[in-house]
Amino acid sequence: MFVEHRILIADDEEIICAVLSQRLTREGYSCVTAHNGKDALNHFYKEQFSLIISDIRMPEMDGLKLLQNVKAVRPTMMFIIMTGYPEIELAVEAIHLGVNDFLIKPFDLELAVFSVKKALEQKKMEEELESYHRSLKKLVEERTEKLQQAYLTLKKAYLDSVKVLAEAIDAKDTYTRGHSDRVRRMSLQIAVSLGFTEERREILEYGALLHDIGKIGIEDEILRKPGPLSPEEFQTIQQHPLVGVKIVEGIEFFKDKIPMIRSHHEHFDGKGYPDGLVGEAIPLEARIIAVPDAFDAMASLRPHRRAMSLEDILLEMEKYKGKQFDPNILEIFLKEKIYES
Repeated sequence: MFVEHRILIADDEEIICAVLSQRLTREGYSCVTAHNGKDALNHFYKEQFSLIISDIRMPEMDGLKLLQNVKAVRPTMMFIIMTGYPEIELAVEAIHLGVNDFLIKPFDLELAVFSVKKALEQKKMEEELESYHRSLKKLVEERTEKLQQAYLTLKKAYLDSVKVLAEAIDAKDTYTRGHSDRVRRMSLQIAVSLGFTEERREILEYGALLHDIGKIGIEDEILRKPGPLSPEEFQTIQQHPLVGVKIVEGIEFFKDKIPMIRSHHEHFDGKGYPDGLVGEAIPLEARIIAVPDAFDAMASLRPHRRAMSLEDILLEMEKYKGKQFDPNILEIFLKEKIYES
């Protein structure tokens, strides 16, 4: 499709404007003339041009000032300088301002036509390149959005699968049904108070849901035993964090959840299991999970005892502050009444 190019010619010599305009019109260009820089700038502000051809030395506003004003508004505007004074300083300044070509007076009209065609061809290539970049940017944005949607779908699928697995764990012990989800919910509230990032909260969410996954490997007779556990049976129960690690350790997705699964029964004073870790040597996420995990266990009906009252549970947790529980995390849990969530 033919696109008419409009060219603005600025020169205080009327004969140059007329001759150049006539020659470029024969090439199919539409030309507008101005006889000083100020008039040329007014034309530029009011009309659309593909190219400006300007003399340097003109009254009221010279060509370099015109070039500077034009480039400030449209940095991509094609601009050709005409001059009868080929001074190196002027040429350097014009180049710095973004001029596209020079015509040294007196110049051959065919050379002027060639310079115009070259500038307009450069303009066309730049516009095509810009259009390509816009299309590429749009394509990248569309693909990125699709990838993000796919990632969110995949994350939801993972979370749904983990929730099903957590329900299967809880189902082994009818007295703790829903335990993993309650621990997840309370753990996330503690994490928000601690200023966890969204990414870190997400990791914690999976870890909290899976903290008891090792109980899948514990016999139902032990989990549901109506009376106190024997030392051997209690020792078996204490193996569930390590059993849980073995279940997930070969799966890359669960790699960063392993410390929570392994260490949620460690005690702040070092008397927990399986590794006897002390204080901040226990992963922070595991210290978080330990608090709602213990609370929910005490609040749940068990084969060998009734559920404890809220008052008794809170007194018991205060008793083990700094012993079983990280004192800072327990303080958040109690002060913000996260147990009421």
